[in-house]
Amino acid sequence: MNNPQQLLGKTGMLFFLVIISAFPPLTIDLYLPALPTMVEVLNTNQSMVNLTLSSYFVTYAIGLLFWGPLSEKFGRKPIVLIGISGYIVTSIICALSASIEQLILARILQAFVASAVTVVSTAIVKDIYTGREREKIMATIMSLVIIAPMVAPVIGAFLLQVASWRMMFVALAIFGSFAGILALCYQETLEKRYQGSVLRSWGRLAVIIQNPRFAILLIIFSISPMALMGFLASGSYIYINDFGLTEQQFSYAFAFNAMCAAFGPMIYMRLSSYITVKRIITLCFLFLSVAGVLTLTIGHLSPIVFALIAAPATVVIITMKVPGTNLMLDQQSHDTGSAVALIQFCSMICGALGMVLVSLSQASLITNLGIIQLCVGVLGVILWLSVKNRSFVTDKLLKNK
Repeated sequence: MNNPQQLLGKTGMLFFLVIISAFPPLTIDLYLPALPTMVEVLNTNQSMVNLTLSSYFVTYAIGLLFWGPLSEKFGRKPIVLIGISGYIVTSIICALSASIEQLILARILQAFVASAVTVVSTAIVKDIYTGREREKIMATIMSLVIIAPMVAPVIGAFLLQVASWRMMFVALAIFGSFAGILALCYQETLEKRYQGSVLRSWGRLAVIIQNPRFAILLIIFSISPMALMGFLASGSYIYINDFGLTEQQFSYAFAFNAMCAAFGPMIYMRLSSYITVKRIITLCFLFLSVAGVLTLTIGHLSPIVFALIAAPATVVIITMKVPGTNLMLDQQSHDTGSAVALIQFCSMICGALGMVLVSLSQASLITNLGIIQLCVGVLGVILWLSVKNRSFVTDKLLKNK
């Protein structure tokens, strides 16, 4: 750890990173059990309710490009404090929304400020950790963050029984307040700030994307979230409407998926001691292709069969995220905030695209999901095989061993 935190300490710093990294899954997954109910309560349709998810992702992605470069200009701490403060306020606005249109607008505002929090979290990891240690920290954070989607739907389903969907956003405001207390204890980790103007700091995004090594890896590792977010957008409808599960039963099925996903980063760290990272990534894309075939052929048989296919598919997507993110960050020696913003932006845009594609036909959600999994897996392995032996990949992977 290159920048010791006198107030938080090493363990406290890790806990802080986990908390601020958990904003996206918690903000999304807490109210998933309420989606079918919200259709009736807000007197709307499924497509409009799904807009509270897809609009969140698109706005969140745009916000990353806004806040990432600013964290290089003004430092990590001011940006994270602004983001958390805005998140608390917008969560309360979501809870007070009287119509689906108001809720969509509130979610857009919530996504914009929340992006400031998570873009800083990954940048902080790059600030203070290097090489193999960074991989270990990333794996630990990802594994712990996945606790959020494990418990969020369960908590959401419980809140739905004792209160209404509005209480879920009150809970998010409380979570934001707790994160704000930790943020006040965090000490700045950016050692050298960008000296140019604010406009030029945003211009650094264009400079980074013109790095061909970074750009090709960005394409490869940004497509897999399409399959993951496609599952998130369709999962509640598949389990509740297609298979007839209750909201509480769905939350358990979703928690099972998240519990399996929590092992992804640790599986990667263990396997990478025996198998080359290049092979691990190749196998992950291949397995996602197989999962797509299984979803298309037998995924409709029962909720158990569907869950046993969806969970491993989620695991391999999460497993690729550790080496993929680390490899992309290693292509840039500076402008970390902007690089992180581009990584997360492309991931979220592709994820939002996956949510839209899976919802094109509400009568065939399982088929839509299977096609997305298959296409992402096949395209991913083709692209990865074309670059995995290039020097900018092999040199960085060897360096991190």
